Amino acid sequence: MSEQKLAAEIRTEFGKGFARRARMANLIPAVIYGHGAEPIHITLPAKSTTLAVRVANALLTLDINGEQHLALVKDIQRDPIKQIIEHLDLLTVRTGEKVTVDVPVHVTGELAPGNVYNQEMTLISLEAEATHLPTSVEVSIEGRAAGEHIHASDLVLPKGSVLLADAESLVVHISEATEVTEEEASEGATSAASVAAAE
Repeated sequence: MSEQKLAAEIRTEFGKGFARRARMANLIPAVIYGHGAEPIHITLPAKSTTLAVRVANALLTLDINGEQHLALVKDIQRDPIKQIIEHLDLLTVRTGEKVTVDVPVHVTGELAPGNVYNQEMTLISLEAEATHLPTSVEVSIEGRAAGEHIHASDLVLPKGSVLLADAESLVVHISEATEVTEEEASEGATSAASVAAAE
């Protein structure tokens, strides 16, 4: 994955009042921590930061007063209504350093006819180099049929990644599609109508 470069500014103010003023100025408060160093409190440009963190485990190169800081996005706090970013927690990392991340699992392909799948895991825990973090892990269900299971150990991991999740964890299982007969559908409709009438 490519690094996203952002200009950051040191901040000395905190609290809700400052957070509101920062949002009005199109800035996002953030904190960088890790490696036993004192946390660094910063603000980041809202628009470019929002674009940069759209991918999971985004890696940011921050320019702070002319110094370059490599940081991994560990937590994003959003407004529950507007979904705008209110605060970022960033973990300082070094080139070549191994970090633990949860990576999205994407299902690809088409099942054999008459089958359905259930995805039991949407995230998989991996260890990877901070500067070569995978954005996702793909699992193919192409042509698979009922009774087949895909476990964490079956996943093809990106180069340099190590599985941390239990190898026996069920990721996807495939079963036969259940057909709803016209009689069952009619009974369901009648039952729903009866409940609606009772209300």
